Amino acid sequence: MKDGSRVVVVRPSFSETWAFFVRKFDVKRATLEQLIVFPGKEKAIDLLKFLVKGARILSLTGEQGCGKTTMLMGMIENIYETMNIRVQETAFELHLRKIYPTRNILTFRETETISGQEGLDVQKKTDGSVNIIGEVATDPVASWMIQAAQVASKFTLFTHHAKTFPNLVTALRNSMLRTGVFNDERTAEEQVIQVLNFDIHLVKDFRGRRYIERVTECIPLEDKNEYTFDHKKEKTLEGKIDKFLDNATHYFTKVTDRQLYNYVNIMEYIDGEYVLTNKISDQNIKEMRANMDETDMEAFDKFVEENWGTMKTSTKRSKK
Repeated sequence: MKDGSRVVVVRPSFSETWAFFVRKFDVKRATLEQLIVFPGKEKAIDLLKFLVKGARILSLTGEQGCGKTTMLMGMIENIYETMNIRVQETAFELHLRKIYPTRNILTFRETETISGQEGLDVQKKTDGSVNIIGEVATDPVASWMIQAAQVASKFTLFTHHAKTFPNLVTALRNSMLRTGVFNDERTAEEQVIQVLNFDIHLVKDFRGRRYIERVTECIPLEDKNEYTFDHKKEKTLEGKIDKFLDNATHYFTKVTDRQLYNYVNIMEYIDGEYVLTNKISDQNIKEMRANMDETDMEAFDKFVEENWGTMKTSTKRSKK
């Protein structure tokens, strides 16, 4: 509707009686300070701000009604104003041009004649620095999102209905397969995990409270060369065969069930409080710092040191 609300109407014989469902979307400016209210909120707010300022590719996951769209709206405030923002939605819900009238923002949506895939293709030609996808709900949009995150923009924010992080990876991988971008499961999964940096999972409990259940980092695993030439050192045929079989075992392990990624929770909601747990990986810290201005970089260094200990020297930017 024009006022931003979404109306769903059902009637017999589909339903037992006429029914009207109205969801009102508040177009007022939402901030992280308004949305994150439980103990430990200061650290949770700072973490999300640094993830955005660090230009990380972020997914917001959770069931319908848990507050993904509202949280996404609050995070956008922390995108540097020099970055152009392009939004793709199934229905106009974020209304970012009204909230941030001085920013370079343009939103697209699907129509009867223009698919989400075609709309996303147009975005590539509009000089956007940040892609925001209101909901990755179809295979073509999921596939394009992965491809665009690789080359078409500085970083991407999107929402998804996945319940766990492995479910998110699997869903995105399967979308790549179903759209024909890749035919091999492992290759498709490698592309997903190389792109996806962090997942912010939200929940709505039985009391109606909405909160961040966890923030998870995806850590791609390096494909280490574990093969050896020890068979050449063996004097007997039996010894050579044993060493050869060792290499063969490594090979079939890589082909059949080699783990492509680890995932760790950076923050969790524990007993009514936000708690920072595992440290952000050195690689992501390095890349985040490279995308921040000097003020935010110094604040981020302090945040990391206060919560996870002294940073490695190799991650710090040299100063003149």
